[in-house]
Amino acid sequence: MFRTLGGGDLPIERTNQTHPHPVTELCDEGARLYTSALSTGRIARAETTAAPCLLEFALLRPDPDDSTWLRPVPPSIALTQRLHPIEREIQDRRRRTIELTESFEPFMMVSAMAPAPTHAITVLEGIDRINAALDVATSECHTEMLTIQPGGRRSEHILNQALERDRPLTDRGVRIRTLYQHTVRYSQGTAAYMDRIASGKIEIRTLEELIERLIVCDGTVAFIPASDDNQFALELRHPGLVRYLTRVFEQLWRRATPLREEVPYESTPDGITGVQRSIAKLLIEGHVDEAIARRLGMNVRTCRAHIAKLAASLGSGSRAQLGFLIAQSGILEQEH
Repeated sequence: MFRTLGGGDLPIERTNQTHPHPVTELCDEGARLYTSALSTGRIARAETTAAPCLLEFALLRPDPDDSTWLRPVPPSIALTQRLHPIEREIQDRRRRTIELTESFEPFMMVSAMAPAPTHAITVLEGIDRINAALDVATSECHTEMLTIQPGGRRSEHILNQALERDRPLTDRGVRIRTLYQHTVRYSQGTAAYMDRIASGKIEIRTLEELIERLIVCDGTVAFIPASDDNQFALELRHPGLVRYLTRVFEQLWRRATPLREEVPYESTPDGITGVQRSIAKLLIEGHVDEAIARRLGMNVRTCRAHIAKLAASLGSGSRAQLGFLIAQSGILEQEH
């Protein structure tokens, strides 16, 4: 075991060859001999050969009457001698702290008077932080909120959450426009949700295919996903980016169909529906069933049922032949 005598911040560079330990430490033998010297008033120099640290620390000094003896320096004096350089260093650092504070004070005053900086792009990690940022943005929304919600039918739990979030907005006059995919039209929960929020302030339109989720508040802040697992999102406050996303929304909105209206397309003479034409287009582009279902907001089983009907309508016996027949049929040239 070693005992440290102050100066712990000082560099340890030197050791004694015959008694190998740093000069800033007092070994057990040195502590024992110093205790003995304090008790008897002196100690023979020869006894301290095994502990040169006693002289390094100036805990012993030569006896003025007999150089073969050493007398102990009182611990209070020894401690003061050890503490003095440390206290001086503390005072120097305190003085430097004051000088630094004074040098930065003018900049602090300027910063306090300037408007708070706005981060153009903020990465939000974790559902709790994302929801907290959305809560702040929606609480500050006063004119209009735009949302794109891709995917299929919404669960009752999600729709109830949407109701709790949207009602305070509409109560203070905020207009809400939301884009869903056509598949929500077959959801009783969505119909019930529409009945509960029946108001001119909330409008819902649908498309067969949508881009990723998007929320825009008052044309000043937008939220978009940054990962497939929804654990990361981007909060965008750059005017150019928000303006661009708003224009993307408006273009999709003009092409979309109000939820209360019928989707404006009919089946072809071969009985191929608009949904099946959308699936056909994605098949030609090389998408697998799971990707098609995700983009069109339906489950994989429903998607494969549509593919089977499409194949039957075109007389296809294989997936490869189906792609060829789709290209030859001209169904993709028909307007939805």
